[in-house]
Amino acid sequence: MNAMEHPTGPPPEQAKGYRALVVDDEVALAEVVASYLEREQFEAIVADNGVDAIAVARELDPDVVVLDLGLPGIDGLEVCRQLRTFSDAYVVMLTARDTEIDTVLGLTVGADDYITKPFSPRELVARIRAMLRRPRVLQTPLAAPGRDTAPPRRFGPLSIDVAAREVRIDGVSILLTRTEFDILEALSGHPGMVLTRLQLLEIVREGPWVGNEHLVDVHIGHLRRKLGDDAAQPRYIATVRGVGYRMGTGQ
Repeated sequence: MNAMEHPTGPPPEQAKGYRALVVDDEVALAEVVASYLEREQFEAIVADNGVDAIAVARELDPDVVVLDLGLPGIDGLEVCRQLRTFSDAYVVMLTARDTEIDTVLGLTVGADDYITKPFSPRELVARIRAMLRRPRVLQTPLAAPGRDTAPPRRFGPLSIDVAAREVRIDGVSILLTRTEFDILEALSGHPGMVLTRLQLLEIVREGPWVGNEHLVDVHIGHLRRKLGDDAAQPRYIATVRGVGYRMGTGQ
């Protein structure tokens, strides 16, 4: 983190009503991150170990968790695994090592994004604001009385109910992370069209993406496993080599 940065001036954008959990054994760093979030009108809570982080997350149901990978005892990967059993909070993983394996490991257990130390708190807050523009599952607005919602999108046995943010195969509900659902929604909303990795990232992040475009491949891999899709003979998500991905027919 840039140690000389301090939150000053009026906030460019507020996020009233959101809760953030910041988990890092470097308490001074965690408190600085929390102060930036509080400046954006978040309710920010700090935990310095994995056990406390899981307990606080269960009690307070945060909207976003900023989670250090290198926690002592229960590390960030295990905390994220456990979070995903009961929480749909966005998870931003903090890592001190800018290596592909760290990124893949974090995303594999359900993190939505990552940022490498040292980092700018302003960049972190900007990423969080962008993520929170995408609605939480439980905060999807209800349709106005008398107005029909769009019917589920169907691709063979796969059903995608965008309004309910629900995915089913042969009637069986499939649990996806928010990022996985958003990628599937983007692909299914443009059937037959090839979307590049960058296009998918910018759709789900709602803005320009700066970073490794191949992170989307990890999320696609998760989606395929959960949907029972074979990359060699895909029914739902087809790879267009050298370009990106497109939605299959489900047949």
